[in-house]
Amino acid sequence: TWTGGFRAVGKTAASALEIWRQTKALEEAGAFAAEIEVVPGEVAAAISARSSMLMLSMGAGTGCDAQYLFAEDVLGGNRGHYPRHAKTYRNFAAEYDRLQQERIAAFSEFAFDVRSGAYPEKNHLVGIEEKELGAFLSELEGER
Repeated sequence: TWTGGFRAVGKTAASALEIWRQTKALEEAGAFAAEIEVVPGEVAAAISARSSMLMLSMGAGTGCDAQYLFAEDVLGGNRGHYPRHAKTYRNFAAEYDRLQQERIAAFSEFAFDVRSGAYPEKNHLVGIEEKELGAFLSELEGER
């Protein structure tokens, strides 16, 4: 949040030095890892090489200790804007749309079956022997 929102940083010497200062402050405070997100790869690599912390890159090149993307980006679950650094490997948004149509259809069928009396059928219910039911009902009548 200190960078002012969703935008690339570290594109000027002053901005890159501020990322370095922030990284060193985290390290001095005892952090064991930090994320560098949407920073020029050369800047991220230089910072990572000079830090004892585990440095994670998201859209900051290969010079950090690890790279990651959010599952929504990898799986294509987003709608509309995808970050420049994201690579989409599947189109889960289309699958989510298909599944939503299936959910709507299933609940519509369930509601229709309930209203029409088609559900529940006898095999969906727990049974009780007539003798036990009679004893139960007698006890209930006796409690009035």
